[in-house]
Amino acid sequence: MGARGAGALPDAAAEIKAERAARAWQGPPGGPIAIGSEAHKALFCRMLLDTFNPYKPAIIDWPALSEAERARLVGLPIWDIAVATEGKAGLRVHTYGQTVGDPLLAEAIRLNAFEERRHKDVLANLVAAYGIELVPEEAYLVPRDAEWAFLVTGYSECIDSFFAFGLFETAKRSGYFPPELVDTFEPVMQEECRHILFFVNWAAWHRRNLPWWRKPIFAARVLAVWAFLVWERLQTARNVGGGSNFTMTGHEAIGVDLDFGGLMALCLAENDRRLQGYDARLLRPTTMPHLARLALRLMRRPVPRSPQATGRP
Repeated sequence: MGARGAGALPDAAAEIKAERAARAWQGPPGGPIAIGSEAHKALFCRMLLDTFNPYKPAIIDWPALSEAERARLVGLPIWDIAVATEGKAGLRVHTYGQTVGDPLLAEAIRLNAFEERRHKDVLANLVAAYGIELVPEEAYLVPRDAEWAFLVTGYSECIDSFFAFGLFETAKRSGYFPPELVDTFEPVMQEECRHILFFVNWAAWHRRNLPWWRKPIFAARVLAVWAFLVWERLQTARNVGGGSNFTMTGHEAIGVDLDFGGLMALCLAENDRRLQGYDARLLRPTTMPHLARLALRLMRRPVPRSPQATGRP
């Protein structure tokens, strides 16, 4: 396996056990829960906390690459953006967590922030291990509006993770990179799955618990966040030379002959697979899966049926 920990994960068997535990979680037995209730909050917070994987990026066993494999890795136009994205995410989640008074929710958000910062550490160690040169990082500024920053991070991850799940699977199938290197990132991919699951449930719980007069304001902020994210991606998509549209064209960069419909179908299948192990009472992200299914219908392509198509956004 790729990510080995000292002390917490003393051997490969313990590592495998931790990775499996991070993929499947069931809350206390019982019937349906009310969205916005204390039971709902406990369910999505305990999901995140109980599935924590204690791997340590500082001692990841990076596999040796051939010159051709290293050239492929270095040539991917994502590393500057990926490091900066995780750096911003860690700070934004941490900042919002400092505003939360509920002990259990604050604990879960602190873990979320820790894992975001750990993703940045993984990427930083990877670029160092393989000699990938990055542009100097800009200073990460503490957001003035903590809730807005948390919403931007959460909904952004809902978009990016949907595509990343499919692209990651194409990398595994293509053999473009050695399996050892792909496996190293598996814990990171599953953490992103847990993060979006936590976020969509937090958003629904938070919305239900707002005073009546703040609910339309929050709804307007959510719409504004989506508008901002669409605008942001349209802006970066223009930077073709910089590879900012990698989430849409990444399958080409890793040598996979897959059209847009095939990519959408694969993203849907991987999204469902990664989410299916968690308690069915937790809400699932639906916006990106709904858009992907709509695109497939418009193209008159078979639409995979989700086993769990509940929840927002």
